[in-house]
Amino acid sequence: MTAKKSKLVQVIVVAAVVLVVVTAAAFKLASAGTDEMEDAPTFVVKKGPLTISINESGTIAARDLEVIKSQLEGTSTILWVIEEAKHVKKGDVLVELDASGLEDLKIDQQTLVQDSDTLAITSREALAVGENQAQADIDIAQLTLEFAILDLEKYTGVKGEYETAKTEAEAQIKLSEEELEKAREELKWSKTLAAEKYISSTELKTAELAYSKADLNVKLASNKLRLLNDFTYKRQLAQLNSDVSQAEMGLERTKRSSAASVIQLKAKFLAAESKFEREKIKLAKIEDQIKKAIVIAPADGMVVYASSAKGSWRGNQEPLEEGQSVHEREELIYLPTSDSVKAEIKVHESSMEKVKEGLPVIVTVDAVPGKTFTGKVVKIALLPDAQMMWMNPDLKIYKTEIYLDGDGKDLRTGMSCRAEIIVDHYDDVMFIPIQAVVRIGKQQTVYVRDGKKFTKRKVEIGLDNNRMVHIKSGLEPGEVVLMTPPLAPAEFVRPAMEMENLFGPDGLRGRSGPPAGPGSGKPTGMDGQPGGAGRSRGPGGAGGTGSPRPPQGSGRRPPGSGRPSGSRPPRSPSGEN
Repeated sequence: MTAKKSKLVQVIVVAAVVLVVVTAAAFKLASAGTDEMEDAPTFVVKKGPLTISINESGTIAARDLEVIKSQLEGTSTILWVIEEAKHVKKGDVLVELDASGLEDLKIDQQTLVQDSDTLAITSREALAVGENQAQADIDIAQLTLEFAILDLEKYTGVKGEYETAKTEAEAQIKLSEEELEKAREELKWSKTLAAEKYISSTELKTAELAYSKADLNVKLASNKLRLLNDFTYKRQLAQLNSDVSQAEMGLERTKRSSAASVIQLKAKFLAAESKFEREKIKLAKIEDQIKKAIVIAPADGMVVYASSAKGSWRGNQEPLEEGQSVHEREELIYLPTSDSVKAEIKVHESSMEKVKEGLPVIVTVDAVPGKTFTGKVVKIALLPDAQMMWMNPDLKIYKTEIYLDGDGKDLRTGMSCRAEIIVDHYDDVMFIPIQAVVRIGKQQTVYVRDGKKFTKRKVEIGLDNNRMVHIKSGLEPGEVVLMTPPLAPAEFVRPAMEMENLFGPDGLRGRSGPPAGPGSGKPTGMDGQPGGAGRSRGPGGAGGTGSPRPPQGSGRRPPGSGRPSGSRPPRSPSGEN
């Protein structure tokens, strides 16, 4: 803890010394007056035409094109590719990809299709046989039930077997009783005749035997009827009812069993048929993939390799060539389908307030010197470029498309270009160089020659073009302004106060307190913004991208006057672009 406190004290002492030196230098510069700046560069306030524009570099691209991508799944190798910049017709071969592995898969898949087709046919025939057998079993069970019902009706119905047997038994009893009565009468007369000695004893015995036989027949017939009513009828009725019930249940079992068997066979058939369809789809997909290995031109046009058109921000984009591996959905070739072209530029966020769709644009192409092209802004991205944000999170640029007028026959995709977006044009206004304006407090200020000295004067400014700024009021044409205005003492006092807030009277506060500058943990510069006094801020706060400050001073530029990254350097002071 003691070592940390010692280092903290050293940092505070060094910061305090630096503040004292800087403040003293500022006050010395201010006290020196403006007499020492008589030889400084100046500019005479002019009045005339002024064009407000934004300049950005970009590339030429086809407006209407077909994007040819690899349609093969996974990774494949290029066996042959057409020459770049060659004109092709619709249907011409552009790229041939390696499909040897797919050819092997096709042979194996054809075997699987044949096997699944055989299985599907077998399952279909088995289903037909099963359905026929199930119907036959149901018919037999139905017939068995009908027979059982008929047997029951045959036994219990009117004039059925039971009634017939009962009638026979009753008739037998009646006949036996009549025969018994006859035998009784014959025995009676036989006894009377035997007493009179008209018949022999043997004849009497015969009559007695006939009577006993008749009596026994009556008893047998009666017993037979009793057995029929008490046992045979009940047993037979129960048996026949049971046969009907068993036949009904047998029919139900047969129906269920047959239905289950048919469902099982149908499921096997559907599974086999589904497998056959899947295998056919797989085969068709493989065949389609083999066809896609040959990339065909969908329209007439000139071949442009995607690697040539896009490039790579890492600089390691492999050119499209034979033997190169490509993955699915990778862009291979751009095929412009018309002569219409566009310019693709990237506009810094500081200029987004100025750029609007429909603004006129003047485009120059490095490959076509001495010729300019006209167009207009047609599309501005809603979100900043993600690739550039990944490289530099503090850099926000927006892709902008400019449609060029005419057919663009002299232009080719990938050519470098420079676009000047015309924001506004004034026919007769006052203007001065943008570096002549500084901001003191919240007021835009210039230094105007007053005899042998330069005095401060507040002005009202308009738009700028990164070189000249429109002066609305505060100056008159012909007046002379200082090109390198000094820093105001107040601009040095302000960072001193901020440094005191940063370190605090008792130690370093920057570790726990809020950052001194917006969006940064660093102290603010001379103008209260991150980046220090060594650079000016571009429009909207694009630090470090504006024109360098003159050595005699570093006053802050007016808002919206900075130059975004990638813009061309300032020209000599002039009212023309």
